[in-house]
Amino acid sequence: MSSSQSITDHYCRQKLPYVQLLSDEQLELLENNSNVVSYQKKDNVFRQDTRTSHIMLMISGLVKINKEGRNGRCVLLRIAKPGDYIGMLSVMGDHIHQYSATAVEPSEICFIDINAFRNVLMANGKFSLQLMSLISQDGLFIFNRLITQTHKQLPGRIADVLLYFAEDIYGQTHYDFPLTRRELAELAGTTKESFIRTLTEYKNDKIIALDGSHVEIISMDIVKTLSELG
Repeated sequence: MSSSQSITDHYCRQKLPYVQLLSDEQLELLENNSNVVSYQKKDNVFRQDTRTSHIMLMISGLVKINKEGRNGRCVLLRIAKPGDYIGMLSVMGDHIHQYSATAVEPSEICFIDINAFRNVLMANGKFSLQLMSLISQDGLFIFNRLITQTHKQLPGRIADVLLYFAEDIYGQTHYDFPLTRRELAELAGTTKESFIRTLTEYKNDKIIALDGSHVEIISMDIVKTLSELG
């Protein structure tokens, strides 16, 4: 179950991208129109096809972003980490969420009133330009992942998943997968069985060490080569 609390001690300010571009008055406006909501693992943050209402900024934890298709099939688009906006593509481009967001570990999210946020954007061109850059980066990341799933062979897609968590999410070569094997397969664009089989092959070849959900990349060079060769 989620829970909400008021903003105190500039809680959202700590994670707000490009906060240095905002005036004290603009920061105060955002903080006075914000609240932090806490989520437990598996809690829905928002669901696909529901109306947008707030700007959402990750404060702590991890949230998965997935697109639901026909026959209950899902494509896991990305993992949002602290400092990331979630739902921004939908909030700025439509009135309906085009994908769903679910906490994969206990998470805190700052909800900012969309009208207050838009007032700041209209008054601050430099901040608006940086936000446009972030939105473009999100779109390009999702675009590139979908292209990767279409054109890369399975070993390359599994290598991409390993690199994604090592470089983009955790910043280190050893970590615990925050997702189930099925969710990891969705991220790689394959089946659960194929993902497990390929991961086991990497373990047997001493490319990675694997113990339950804990993985350590032993040979980053090989993983990067597999990713590049596709």
